[in-house]
This record gives sequence, structure tokens and C-alpha cells, in this order.
Amino acid sequence: MDGTEGSTGQPGPAERSHRSSVSSVGARAADVLVYLADDTVVPLAVENLPSLSAHELHRAVREVLQLPDIALDVFALWLVSPLLEVQLKPKHQPYKLGRQWPELLLRFTSAPDDDVAMDEPFLQFRRNVFFPKRRELQIRDEEVLRLLYEEAKGNVLAARYPCDVEDCEALGALVCRVQLGPYQPGQPAACALREKLDSFLPAHLCKRGQGLFAALRGRGTRAGPGEQGLLNAYRQVQEVGSDGGCEAALGTHYRAYLFKCHELPFYGCAFFHGEVDKPAQGFLHRGGRKPVSVAISLEGVHVIDSREKHVLLGLRFQELSWDHTSPEEEEPILWLEFDGDSEGTPVNKLLKIYSKQAELMSSLIEYCIELSQVAEPAGPQDSATGPPSDPSSSPAPVERPKLRRQGSVVSSRIQHLSTIDYVEDATLGLHGAAGVTPHPASLAHTAWLSQHLDPEAGRPEEALPRLPLRTVQWDKILTVPSSQTIPSSSECRWQR
Repeated sequence: MDGTEGSTGQPGPAERSHRSSVSSVGARAADVLVYLADDTVVPLAVENLPSLSAHELHRAVREVLQLPDIALDVFALWLVSPLLEVQLKPKHQPYKLGRQWPELLLRFTSAPDDDVAMDEPFLQFRRNVFFPKRRELQIRDEEVLRLLYEEAKGNVLAARYPCDVEDCEALGALVCRVQLGPYQPGQPAACALREKLDSFLPAHLCKRGQGLFAALRGRGTRAGPGEQGLLNAYRQVQEVGSDGGCEAALGTHYRAYLFKCHELPFYGCAFFHGEVDKPAQGFLHRGGRKPVSVAISLEGVHVIDSREKHVLLGLRFQELSWDHTSPEEEEPILWLEFDGDSEGTPVNKLLKIYSKQAELMSSLIEYCIELSQVAEPAGPQDSATGPPSDPSSSPAPVERPKLRRQGSVVSSRIQHLSTIDYVEDATLGLHGAAGVTPHPASLAHTAWLSQHLDPEAGRPEEALPRLPLRTVQWDKILTVPSSQTIPSSSECRWQR
């Protein structure tokens, strides 16, 4: 899972790689440092650290922070470094995993040996990727909301959550309200905003215009587009009446920020490193690869361009098939299959994601689908979360917008991907995973076979991988890149 990018006011990769979650080790006791999303450190004095489980450390953090019981489900312990992020299971022993960290990096990253030797993970207390969004907005405890808000804010500022400009301004306005208080017309608030602009907006929106005649307007420096939009959004932040004053209303603004983030399809995802093929361009049809982040949540998979900060492909689990292959002496690949069209013809599309974390991604997809099959009853709110707030201050029920702005960064850009396109006879057999809507077509291996078997000349039967419940039909192939390879028969296990 990849690290964040961009400037957020947090320690950079070089500094984070030298963090340690064990500050001292004695004969029996150790000081363990657990980091929160806002880089606050929670020091813990523990006994028998090597045998301590993640569940026991989690409980210790909750006790120090005085969090309600709901925090057990909301948050998890993660081992994090610039090269890899891993959410720990309750039974995991963080100390032992930390000692095995170089082995994990060699297995799941392509980092150079020098970087592996220097990398050191730290423990972080942050959102559990398996916690449903619908339960998140039922939380009333302000400290739990604040921790979730700080984590979401960091991901927005680091552009790990790509956002449209309008959404960045709306989210930044809520941060202004939390940090600066209610909007007050006049110079002081505008100056404070300008001085801390990178605390409210992602770095690419913080460019300021230098106007020679701006002093005539009493500003000295003309507000850039991002700053002006932020000011306008800040003025529009609504205040909710509360007998406890401004501080008591912060929970409302935390919830409003989270509710806005829930519109982002990759909110709460686990992130992984990968690469995809670029579409062939130019007379020589040169392609190459582009780095991507693969975001996986309880709802689906999103492939995000790591440089351009926009979504390339977004799929719910009902819309895809997947598998991962790890051929010897070749890069591991996560395969995603989904519906599409080629010049108006309905086709099936295969996307190759090259990543040493393909196995992790495949396992997480499978587990998320299993969890989605278990209907979670929406029972009464846990008393530990506190009494319900005024209904007028609660956001509307969670619902992802069906309409998005034209050219939105969260809309898929399939044309920027190089995929394998093919069609299949509707009578072919399917092999699916229970509980997921069957895909209309799943002839993944035909594309591979077409480069290695001449349909007229043929090959010995033993050279072909076994294709359970499938029949090869050569005339159904539309387009197949010439660089694909056949996975071994043991790897042909497409799941639905």
C-alpha cells in the first residue's frame, strides 16, 4: 500500500523512514510510540513487547485517549513506512512483524536494496479499512470524529484523495472553520488564511498571483483562484446553534467534512502501488507504463493516476472479475475484467496492473466481497457514542451522487488505459464467486492463447492450459496486444 504524496505539512518520506515505534527496550519493559493521523505521538509503557498482540496495543491506545468502545471497530493499528503500509489483524504481533519488515519489503515492493536497508516502519492508529461508511456518520463522540477528520484531511491535502477544485474549496472552508473559528469579514481572517493556505488546500491549488496593482484593493497580493474560492466557501459555512459555544460545535463540522469526503469513491480505501500500460501512441506505437495507486474498499476498486491525480478506472465489485498471476521470472499481475465497448461494439476488457502487491490486492478484494455478503443490521446506536445530536445538524443519509461534473477527477478515463478487448459467445460456461452478480462474459484466457496458438496449425494438447467450463472460439477475438503471456494452469482461477 503506497505512501502519501505531496506537501501536507507532515514529515516527508525521508524523515518518516527514520521513525521508530520502539524508543527503548529493557529487560521487560519498552516504550512504544503509536502515531495518530495528525502526527501526535501516544507513548505506551508495555511489558513483554515481543509477544504483545495488536489487539492489546489497540486497547492501550484507546485507554490513553479515553475513546469509547466504538473505536474498537472504527480504528486499527497499521505498520507504515514510505515503502509499504499494512493494516494489522488483532492477533498480529507488531514487534515481530517489525523485525520481519525487510523480508516483507523484498516480497511486496520493488525498492532498491539500499532503501530496504534504511526503511523502518512505525505504528499508526488510523481508520479501519473494513469499517462501513454508513456506520461512520452514526458516531457522536467528538474525539473519534476528530481523529477521522484529521486522517481524511491529511489524505485530501496530500492529494491521495483526488478532488475537484470545488470540492477542495468546500473541504478547505470547513478546515478554516475548525482552525480559525467562524468567518469574520475583514482583513485579519483573510491574512490568516493566506499565511496558512497550504493547511487548507492541496499544494497545486496554493499558487498565488502577484498583482502590481493589487495594493489598490487593500490586499497587497492578489488572491489566487484557489484562495478566492476558499474565501467564498468559508463565508458560506453554516453555523449550527449550540448552547456550548463554538468549541461544542466542532463535532458538527468534523461530521460535515467526513460527509463531504464520503462523496469520494475512494474514501477509506487501502492503497497499493502498481503500474499499467499506456495506450500505444505515435507512428511507432510506443507505449510504456504509468505509475498508479490502486484503492480498494468495501465497495470496489479504483485505479488512480499517481502523477495526474485523477481516476483512470472505477469499478464496483458487481462490475468486475479479477485474479492475480505470479509467473516465474516475471512480474506479478493483478487482472481486472469489466464490460466496455470498442467502436460501439460491446466487449469485455482486461486490464493488467503490474505490482508485487498483486497478491495482497487480490486477497483484499476477496475478503471485501465476503464481508459484503454478510448483511450488517443497522441497529440502535451504541450508547458509548454519546447521545444523538440535533437532527438539524446531521447530514442527510449517505448517498453517492449519481451525476458528476464533466471532466471530474473522480470519473473514469478508460481511454487513458491500454486494455485487452474481446467478445465471447453467450453460451460459454461461467465460474463465479457466490453473492456477486455474474458477469455476462468471462473468457479471459482466450486472449492469452491467441498469441501462442495458431488456430489453423494448432499445438500439442499438453501445451495448452486447462480452461475449466470454457471453450476457445478464435473468431470471437477482437484485439489482442502482442506482448501478453499465458499463465500456468495452476494460475487460471478467475473468480467472480
